[in-house]
Amino acid sequence: MTKLGIMSFAHMHAYSYAASIKQLDGVELATIWDDDAARGKTVAAQYGVPFHADLNAFLKSDVEGVIICSENIKHRAMTEAAANAGKWILCEKPLATTIGDAQAMVDLCKSKGVGLGTAFPCRHVPTLMAVKVEIADGKYGQIYAATCTNNGSFPGGWFADEAQSGGGATMDHTVHVADALRWMLGREFTQVYCECDNLIRHGIGTDDVGSLHLEMEGGIKITHVASWNRAKSFPTWGDVTMEIIGEKGVVTVDAFNQKINLYNDEAMKTQWVGFGDNSDFGLVRDFANSIRERRDPAASGVDGLRAVEVTVAAYKSAKRKARVTV
Repeated sequence: MTKLGIMSFAHMHAYSYAASIKQLDGVELATIWDDDAARGKTVAAQYGVPFHADLNAFLKSDVEGVIICSENIKHRAMTEAAANAGKWILCEKPLATTIGDAQAMVDLCKSKGVGLGTAFPCRHVPTLMAVKVEIADGKYGQIYAATCTNNGSFPGGWFADEAQSGGGATMDHTVHVADALRWMLGREFTQVYCECDNLIRHGIGTDDVGSLHLEMEGGIKITHVASWNRAKSFPTWGDVTMEIIGEKGVVTVDAFNQKINLYNDEAMKTQWVGFGDNSDFGLVRDFANSIRERRDPAASGVDGLRAVEVTVAAYKSAKRKARVTV
């Protein structure tokens, strides 16, 4: 039995990860720690597991791996604490709010001999996995360009506080697409031009729309819109769409389209009922396997670092109003 613990439920994805752990054979959600004790106790009761109020006691427990779902600014400190305790780590994205913090996390985990992964569930979306194989097999020939989106509703709370989040929608939603493209195309980003601002919810303190024009190795041109432009009732955290243009054809991907539209009059909102694979389940399953196999998770800390480099460059570009090198 592989025992996992969750550090903080500040990020809403923690609830999906906890539910996924509960569905996995041979994996146990053994304990929860949260620096918000009231929230931690409530969640622990919800999932029927012990709550540790003391971080040292949590890290001294017999959990083999931890999933960090805190506010972005706390990722480095929590990762360092877990790495020093010898735990395998899956950290919510973005890996950190600065390149320096992300690099320090990667370096420490390597020196301690523990695996470090970044929570990029898009790597476990069947349609994206299939297109990655087709690209590698040459079905579309040389790839020339791609246009992508990741739009969702405003998460609220600390996401609007740059001191805790490190940035707004451009940071929150670009990292998913940046990682997916690196993984699918096997190329690194080289340049980015970005314009971002608070265009929808004035006064929240961070950008809620970002328009990015990027270039990857080999001259591949990428356009991407990252936003919190969806209504509060939007069914999921993002849309993640891609149209990839190659010399032999074009492929369009809607990552979360394995769904049925449910018009729920009791909830008074439209909901998406997924009928396909659960990408969060795949993410957590890979993390558990990485512990058993003593390897980094599929999306490593280095992959998280590379995505942070893209978002940091995007904000630098927006401030300078000029294209910058990644």
